[in-house]
Amino acid sequence: MKKSILILFILTSFTTLLSCKTESRNDQNLVKEIVFTKEGELSIFGKSNSEFNIITELDIELADDEYQIQTGLMYRESMLDNQGMLFVFPEEAQRSFYMKNTEFSLDIIFIDGQKKVVSIQKNAKPFDETSLPSLEPAQFVLEVNASLTEVWNLKVGDSISFTKM
Repeated sequence: MKKSILILFILTSFTTLLSCKTESRNDQNLVKEIVFTKEGELSIFGKSNSEFNIITELDIELADDEYQIQTGLMYRESMLDNQGMLFVFPEEAQRSFYMKNTEFSLDIIFIDGQKKVVSIQKNAKPFDETSLPSLEPAQFVLEVNASLTEVWNLKVGDSISFTKM
């Protein structure tokens, strides 16, 4: 009798020990890197001598539902200079963005319903929760790597066009 109780105790202990080891292996936090997904193409046009000329072309990822708009570029380590995230809202309104959980600096371009640039927030700092508002109502917001608006000499009144894939 004592021998069977001892064997049962050893088997139970061994099983418990194995299950603990398995649980700890399965309980690890697995972090998956968020990668850019091309969902469209965007062109930026600058006005010169009453003509619009292409300043640059970008591959874009779209943020057009509540979750994507709230998440944006959070939790990403970087983005290429030929990429951007375009936020698409149903109508023009005062917009304000912040950099919570965003790991790299951005230029934030506010664009009205006619696809004209109405305001630019330059060099937004990573992880900064300070409100970065548009000076005018916007329906679209384009986020690109910091300093690109300077390189492009982007100005209020320039325009965009984009296509979804």
